[in-house]
Amino acid sequence: DAVKFNDRKQALELVQDDGNALRLLSDQLRDDFEIVLAAVKQDGLSLRFASNRLREDLEIGLAAVGQRGDALLLAAEKLQSHCEVVLEAVRQDALALRHAASDLQNDRNIVLVAVRTN
Repeated sequence: DAVKFNDRKQALELVQDDGNALRLLSDQLRDDFEIVLAAVKQDGLSLRFASNRLREDLEIGLAAVGQRGDALLLAAEKLQSHCEVVLEAVRQDALALRHAASDLQNDRNIVLVAVRTN
């Protein structure tokens, strides 16, 4: 873990094989949209290693929770309050509902999706 990768092409290949390899990348590459998107598509939980800016990005968030619903826990608060992101998360994992903003935890449509998923 001490070595931080800086080569963009190598980094992209690395995260396509193992999304959690995002942790090995330089801060600059952890803020690279394409690299982070590839990482979260491979493993939604790799969102934890993304820059704060990209943890707030709608497309990144949707990809992360689409791959693994419980990645909602790692998403920025504004995404935990975003209906589309929460719906996608509970479609993958009904228990992801517990990581949604409280108003969405009580949203009838979202709760119905969660119940059907479970």
